Amino acid sequence: MADPSRPGPARNGPKRPDPDALLALSDQEGREATSRGGAARGALKIFLGAAPGVGKTFAMLQAAQRLRAEGQEVVIGLIETHGRAETEALVAGLETLPRRQLIYRGVALAEFDIDAALARRPRLLVVDELAHTNAPDSRHPKRWQDVKELLDAGIDVWTALNIQHLESLADIVSHITGIAVRETVPDTILRTAQAVVLVDITPDELITRLKAGKVYLPQTAQRATENFFTPGNLTALRELALRQTADRVEDQMTQLLRQKAIEGPWGTSERLLVCIGADAGAVALVRKTSRLATNLNAGWIAVHLARPDRDTLDPEAERRITESLTLAETLGAEVLRLVSSDFTADLLALARRENVTQILIGRSRVGRARQLFGRLFGAALSDQLVAMAQDIGVQVVPLPHPVARLPGLGMALRRPGWLRDAAAAAVATLAAAAAGSGLNQILLLPNLSMVFLVAVLFCAVSFGTRSAVIAAFLSFVAYNFLFIEPVHTLTIARPHEFFALLIFLGIAVLTGSLTGRVRDQALAALRRSRSMQALFEFSRKLSAASTADEVLWATVSQVHNILGGKAILLLNGGEGLQTQAAWPPDDLTDPAEQSAARWALEKREAAGWKTGTLPNVRFRFQPLITQNRVVAVLGYEPPDRSKPMPADDDAHLNAIAEQAAIALDRVQLVGEAVKAAALQENENIRDALLSSLSHDLRTPLASITGAVSSLRQLGDLPEAQRQELLLAIDQEAARLSRFVSNLLDMSRIESGAIKMRRDWVDVADAIRSAVERLQKTHAGRKVKLSIAPGLRFVRGDQDLLIQVIYNLLDNAHKYGGEGEISLHARDEAKDVVISVTDEGPGIKPSDLERVFEKFYRAGGADRRKPGTGLGLSICRGLVASMGGVISAESPAVRRRGTRLLVRLPAAELPADLPSDASDRGGSA
Repeated sequence: MADPSRPGPARNGPKRPDPDALLALSDQEGREATSRGGAARGALKIFLGAAPGVGKTFAMLQAAQRLRAEGQEVVIGLIETHGRAETEALVAGLETLPRRQLIYRGVALAEFDIDAALARRPRLLVVDELAHTNAPDSRHPKRWQDVKELLDAGIDVWTALNIQHLESLADIVSHITGIAVRETVPDTILRTAQAVVLVDITPDELITRLKAGKVYLPQTAQRATENFFTPGNLTALRELALRQTADRVEDQMTQLLRQKAIEGPWGTSERLLVCIGADAGAVALVRKTSRLATNLNAGWIAVHLARPDRDTLDPEAERRITESLTLAETLGAEVLRLVSSDFTADLLALARRENVTQILIGRSRVGRARQLFGRLFGAALSDQLVAMAQDIGVQVVPLPHPVARLPGLGMALRRPGWLRDAAAAAVATLAAAAAGSGLNQILLLPNLSMVFLVAVLFCAVSFGTRSAVIAAFLSFVAYNFLFIEPVHTLTIARPHEFFALLIFLGIAVLTGSLTGRVRDQALAALRRSRSMQALFEFSRKLSAASTADEVLWATVSQVHNILGGKAILLLNGGEGLQTQAAWPPDDLTDPAEQSAARWALEKREAAGWKTGTLPNVRFRFQPLITQNRVVAVLGYEPPDRSKPMPADDDAHLNAIAEQAAIALDRVQLVGEAVKAAALQENENIRDALLSSLSHDLRTPLASITGAVSSLRQLGDLPEAQRQELLLAIDQEAARLSRFVSNLLDMSRIESGAIKMRRDWVDVADAIRSAVERLQKTHAGRKVKLSIAPGLRFVRGDQDLLIQVIYNLLDNAHKYGGEGEISLHARDEAKDVVISVTDEGPGIKPSDLERVFEKFYRAGGADRRKPGTGLGLSICRGLVASMGGVISAESPAVRRRGTRLLVRLPAAELPADLPSDASDRGGSA
């Protein structure tokens, strides 16, 4: 019968395979079908044993030899034979990579060379002893991290592992054998392996092999038999190995049944939540939760709850919390840090939101005093959860170390700085006692408890809850000793005064606690407000940044100002990662730091200080990642590298990195967009130029070629026809000359190569010369000329001005239709204005500015007309070089036509200029 909690088809409907199982199968088949040179991840095969000497390496080499005999490529990256002759014999014939030689503390070491393995890129690589710890200057602290990099590079890996090296089982093995396990491997490595081969022999056989010297040397074997290799230890380790293998086989069987659509029953999905405190026992709690999650095949969450004044934790407590959460993340948990003033309600709300079925919480042995006064010292969080959780199971795990409790006096007294708070409470109580004594002598007040309550409130507002609670107890004693009969004793004569004193104590403690909590929350809100303000100001700087340098410098300065320490940003240039910004100014000179930065760039994960890759370098490098790429690498060196990074600092650093990545990506995308637009413009110009060349060169060349051929083949042509052909050759050659001249002029204008003379130019003379040139090239074209009398001179180059006016007339001739062309010149204020007007179809308003662009022809122009679209562009460049402007107007006359206006600054003639200057073209 199928599990009703599992979605699926109707009872009588067709059976369908589980989509998740089919997707997993598809991923596995795709990985196997992809070639090793592609981007597929490599496959991991683990030979698992209960203890050293069971034959893991021997079995692995036997399988490697079989593959080699079948013609497959197998390379040994590293094998530890430990002097066993039969194991060394199996290495023969297999290619072996040389080891990396190094000296550490005067001792020669031979380590696995991961760079040689990546360069060789075999199809299958054998790497022994997965749990080995690498030398300090290695890229990764652990060999399993080397194997992970090989798998990411698409290389299949075979390796060997003993069961005691699994992270979640390390404390159990230590408890069983009495020997601490120092080298561990995350459980996720075993769970993600494509194949696990159990290599197993009985404890008796292993002890026999040990005594025969097949595992260790005789002296070492004797000590091992007496300590680790006892029948009880080996049996327990064997059970652990068999259980791990059985759990994996069960998962594989379940997956197969789902793929084949075989009905269950399936168990309901379990999800665990473990509460992490600042206690040393939190590590054991994390490991227990990981084992339980593995046995239940369940996901799990590790959460740490902190009060709003959580930054009062001492560095050692923060280190323990970070260590526990890091271990939980390594073991496959989802890690959360939450701020809460009501631990119980927020934990249950999180559990219900995340569909948690079981909550695990640690609890130490409770003493008699706490049993009697539990409410005073603060109720245990586990008690609150058990009382309030209804549909969620709560497991209270006994731990040898004290665990976190709800806010109470016990928690308050354990926080750092209690001496300062106690001293402040004592001073405030003494001041209240002195004030009460003075008031009692003057006013004879019947009740002076309010004076001591003022002292309690003062401590709460100034120093927090702890100081207020201490002041309440001190005020209780002082008020009794000084003002309740009989005075100067702790004896209370009247019952009603005893009850009044107890009520005062309760009110003082309650009022002080609430006031102190309000203060703590106000301070926390102020800190968060300052943090948000700093991030807001940073985002404003980034939004205003228009270049990559501005973003980089704003980022490093922000990191330095908020977190202290050093910050450095690196970009990937043509020669690898280069330092682009650092505050204080610094550069990466250590090769290990360069390697860590490259690792963060290439693998998209943090490297360096307090990470799994090169953890001994100064900086922690993290990539600035957007949706598509890594835009930069941010390096941060904290002020004190001996302490872990506080959670708030880590959150700030991540927030700054995310904002900087987005801003840097935006700036780079804008730059790329500008480059793309420039490339597109160049492409358009190239297309226009090729189109113009194909038309404006081919047509006159065809005419010239035809005329020359006719003259050659028909030598006895009549003189009239011969002159006509020669005229055609002359006209088309002139046309080609103008075309090439336009191209050269445009090139000279853009490159700034035109040498502009600053002579006196007679505009009227230049106009007449341009009109005469037009009538020579376009015979019969009439131009209506109107030049104002006494037209002023301009400063410039007369030949270039003639070229401008001719280009305007030529443009009117080509695109102005058959109507009349009008040319007017007049003085207007401080300018000389020249206008050329045609009666053509005109130009659309949207094209009035674009007609001056290179190779552009207005939409209304006939594209079959000869021309390159350079004439008006050349005019604009030449006019600008003479200090003038050119513009277009349309319609010009009778709702038709186009008027092109040239405005040049007028120049007054000097008194000594000859009277015939205009006849000589305005030469000075």
